Amino acid sequence: MDRIKLVLKYVLPYKGAIFTNIIYNLLSAVFALFSYSLAVPFLKVLFSMTVATPHPGEFQMSVNYISTLVQYYLTVFIDSYGRLGALMIVCLVFLIASLLKNGFIFLSNNSMAYIRSSTVRDIRKNIYSKILRLPVGYFSDARKGDILTRVSNDVQEIEISVISSLTMLIRDPITVVIFLIYLFVTSYQLTLFALLLLPVSGWFIGKASKSLRSKAFLGQENLGRVLSVLEESLSGLRIIKGFNAEKKMEDLFNESNERYSKIFKRVIRKNYLASPLSEFLGSIVVIVLMYFGGSLALEEVGSLTPDRLIAFVIVFTQIIQPLKQITAAWFNISKGVASIERVEQLFNAEETITDPLHPVKIDGFNNSIEFRGVWFSYNSEPVLKDINLEIRKGQTVAIVGKSGAGKSTLVDLLPRFIDPDKGGVFIDGVDIRDIAMKDLRNLMGIVSQNPILFNTSFTENIAFGIDGDIDAKRVEEAARIANAHDFIIETEKGYESLVGESGGKLSGGQRQRVSIARAIMANPPILILDEATSALDTESERLVQDAISKLMKNRTSLIIAHRLSTIQKSDLIVVMDEGRIVECGNHVELVNKIDGYYSRLCGFQSLG
Repeated sequence: MDRIKLVLKYVLPYKGAIFTNIIYNLLSAVFALFSYSLAVPFLKVLFSMTVATPHPGEFQMSVNYISTLVQYYLTVFIDSYGRLGALMIVCLVFLIASLLKNGFIFLSNNSMAYIRSSTVRDIRKNIYSKILRLPVGYFSDARKGDILTRVSNDVQEIEISVISSLTMLIRDPITVVIFLIYLFVTSYQLTLFALLLLPVSGWFIGKASKSLRSKAFLGQENLGRVLSVLEESLSGLRIIKGFNAEKKMEDLFNESNERYSKIFKRVIRKNYLASPLSEFLGSIVVIVLMYFGGSLALEEVGSLTPDRLIAFVIVFTQIIQPLKQITAAWFNISKGVASIERVEQLFNAEETITDPLHPVKIDGFNNSIEFRGVWFSYNSEPVLKDINLEIRKGQTVAIVGKSGAGKSTLVDLLPRFIDPDKGGVFIDGVDIRDIAMKDLRNLMGIVSQNPILFNTSFTENIAFGIDGDIDAKRVEEAARIANAHDFIIETEKGYESLVGESGGKLSGGQRQRVSIARAIMANPPILILDEATSALDTESERLVQDAISKLMKNRTSLIIAHRLSTIQKSDLIVVMDEGRIVECGNHVELVNKIDGYYSRLCGFQSLG
């Protein structure tokens, strides 16, 4: 039940629609019962079983009075229109009752359609919002394919298996209760006997559904693996083809796909078992009931007559279908609970990077950035060890060192992609954990080694961080400074041309210049540059380096450097090794240190 509460949390905001749905279901059940109970007067007229009734007497809330009232009107109809005319009137009343019943069923389904679509929309909205709030580190451990499965297939499974079952769980119990009242009034002995038989069939059905939930959970996990292999294949298609690894990846995909197929087959098989099992058990109940009810009618026990027995059996068979639907709903909910658990795991993922309750307001960047005694670990393995560093406003600071030295981790602390385990990072003397993340990140522009573009226009990519209306002149000015204007206007629609998925329609140098234009457009006082030219050809590197030089003017810049030739003019060079700062100084000071770490790096890259 705890899992169902997750869905109910999203359903309850639409309690007005739920109330309307209940009313419509109640009315449809009443008219359904009325139409089925018309079998009694129909049979009486057809087989000339009507007894002349001059007057029903004073109103009484009893079965006998209602029966006498029906007999009275049948007598009036037969006297006025004959038996054929009375039969026609009974048929017309049945038709009107059936029309009203189905009309209210449509209205109830219509209100439930609104609840279902709105609930699924809200769940997806909240999942996406949660994904945006989760720290960057979460996605280094989680598979993209698994996350995509939770957003798409798992939510769809919740809609199909759980929310659609709410229709049955609201409508069918109402029908069952109303019909049971009628059955009790007709013959409480026969009804009690029927109720004793139903739990037996329910026990068999419950037994079959136990393993369904665990199989469904396992199936969704394996589907996540299938999508992960597909996502990795699409991302690394060039490498797969370049290393002739098509067969290897195809085998990997087929293995995952086959595993999912086997589990899915078991889940579907058990799901299909619900309907025939419940129908067969229901048939057994009806047969036993007809025999027992027939014996009561023949022995004239209570008020049960042959025509009432037929009406009883008709109404009882109409209870079996709602009970089957409730059973099917239970199967579906058992299957859907696995998806609820997977979505709930995502909702319960810890948000380690959060805004402070009472954030400190900051007025731009005025003095310095300080790292004070910073330690950081991945899986208990220290990556940064006692980092102490001060960066003055307007300085260009390069961070160098071999791969795995902790350069990117150090820089990731500044926009709070991660938080230190010990120590802190301070801007103008304020711990960045005391600053609202939106205000903190407004101070920064990021240009990474692998530029990230979105499948929208050049204008929207360049103005990505700008709220409100986009100033086309500012966009063009930013593109000109970034040396991107010329190739943008050569495209078919200019600034409104789409860049393709991940900027796939552009070269590496063009993507990088668009990302630099984006940083220029944001106009941040602090820049974070992750060696933006290392993967480019000579001509593209010259254009990008020129754009970076323009971008860095009058700004504080942190550069993660792999090519030392690009950072010789930096105000401060920070040399890192195994998570520690081992040297600091400008290029001349460091290169002249005999046996210095930076000096050795320069020697490896043939720099004087």
